[in-house]
Amino acid sequence: MTSQSVSTAAGIDAGQRFLDVALAPSGKTFRVPNLASGIATMIARLTAAGVTRVVLEAIGSYAQTAVAALTEAGFQVGIVNPRRIKAFRDAEGRRAKTDRLDAQLIARFALVMTDAVRPLPSAEQQTLKALSLRRRQLTEMIAMEKTRLKQTLEPLLMESHRATIAELAAQCERIEAELARRIADDTELARVSRILTSIPGIGTRIATVLVTDLPELGHRDRKSIASLAGLAPHVSQSGNAPPRAAIAGGRPCVRTSLYLAALVAVRHNPKLRDDYKAMRNQGKPAKVALIAVARKILVIANGLVKADVAYSHA
Repeated sequence: MTSQSVSTAAGIDAGQRFLDVALAPSGKTFRVPNLASGIATMIARLTAAGVTRVVLEAIGSYAQTAVAALTEAGFQVGIVNPRRIKAFRDAEGRRAKTDRLDAQLIARFALVMTDAVRPLPSAEQQTLKALSLRRRQLTEMIAMEKTRLKQTLEPLLMESHRATIAELAAQCERIEAELARRIADDTELARVSRILTSIPGIGTRIATVLVTDLPELGHRDRKSIASLAGLAPHVSQSGNAPPRAAIAGGRPCVRTSLYLAALVAVRHNPKLRDDYKAMRNQGKPAKVALIAVARKILVIANGLVKADVAYSHA
């Protein structure tokens, strides 16, 4: 199905125990248990009501089973950033918030926003993304334990921190090995990974983040991919004030990884190093210049993946 206009849409507020469902434009609501039996009942009622588009907020994992069932049943399913739903509520001038009201709000959003439905990630893509997230969590916990170790003088506590760091590092290695195995076993992902690691500044870990958290790489234009990564400058200007451009939104883990890639590239890639120095000589702050380099690396990566060629140092 396409994301064209529909006459009846549904919004779902997903909780751990229940799914609150609302229809638009009628405003009718109902609640079902967040179980296989409840999901089957929901699908039957949505089908009987002539619903074709269903939208949910991208919050947590409570809706995963429902999303899979709705997709299999042939509905147009959209997973929307909660910020957009909140902005829609603000635009309507509403303040009250309950599960039922949230479901009605999402249903109204689904009815009027034709871009709410986009291709959903496959089960394998979701698994890869979850593994990548877990690796970041473990890395952050290791960093916190190392900080605590530096602040500890008691030998028993120091040993406790060292043991925790060793265990977390071992878990991180297992997650990384599983990520590497899954990527290597997938012909397309392995191809993308090889191209990415050929680019100066992008190592195996950063390439893995791009593969798992930016699957659109190579399938979007340069402006769109920069926006998804949170590296596109958005201009803000009002009245006589001079325009100001700043990056915003996007996927934080992708932006952070490309920023780290830029730090490496300005040391080891002559072209990008010259670009960075030129921006600094023009008075650009170091962080602004690095963000610009990160965006250039992303644009290069996007073009190479699309063309199916490795980076050339010539």
